[in-house]
Amino acid sequence: MSTYTAKIGWKCDSPESFTKNQYTRAHTWLFDGGVVIPASSSPHSVRLPFSVEEAVDPEEALVAAASSCHMLSFLWVASKKGFVVESYEDDAVGEMTKNASGKEWVSKITLAPTIVWLGTAPSEEELAELHHAAHEGCYIANSIKSEVVVQV
Repeated sequence: MSTYTAKIGWKCDSPESFTKNQYTRAHTWLFDGGVVIPASSSPHSVRLPFSVEEAVDPEEALVAAASSCHMLSFLWVASKKGFVVESYEDDAVGEMTKNASGKEWVSKITLAPTIVWLGTAPSEEELAELHHAAHEGCYIANSIKSEVVVQV
């Protein structure tokens, strides 16, 4: 089986303010290919200026990972069924709610892909089957307890 790595780095910007909860949440994600992504807590969770609005937050990353995984699985399934995808764009949304214990969590991720086909496009029924097969094959969807919904 495979393993995946990420190096997460953070450095204190204000030792005297740290115990007052007034420190930066800005940090970096370093991936094996050398890509460095600026990351932070969400401004919805930690107010500015302690969060960095321009950075990726973990909740956005979860939504992006679910969307990306579904897309990659979908493209593979479509190619195996003989359909040709010209482009695929998703406006994915994650919803934060509270569970029965009052803990916040990303309870639902809604994928809203727009797909442009070359040649023959699948019927509505075939499209639903492609999305279902993609969802079943998506590693991320199989790894999280959030509901993942695909709008077709």
